Amino acid sequence: MESYKVVFRKSVEKDLKTIPKNDQIRILQRIAKLAEDPRPASSKQLSSQQRYRVRQGNYRILYSIEDDRLTITVVKIGHRGDVYQSKK
Repeated sequence: MESYKVVFRKSVEKDLKTIPKNDQIRILQRIAKLAEDPRPASSKQLSSQQRYRVRQGNYRILYSIEDDRLTITVVKIGHRGDVYQSKK
């Protein structure tokens, strides 16, 4: 099985800056694992979108998968209570 390329939206850098350093490391390690298996058993597809989410402690990583291009796009990273709310 080929490895997927992981790309980040520009807003993800801003999301990571608000997260403690030790959690950032764990989150980035979790994202690196997605390149080998973009749909691990712990992932869930979001019902209203063509996106997936994985948990890393109290944080959630939202991402989309393009199988034809072997690309994973990390869309948002945030605390479990805030990550699903859209900005108004």
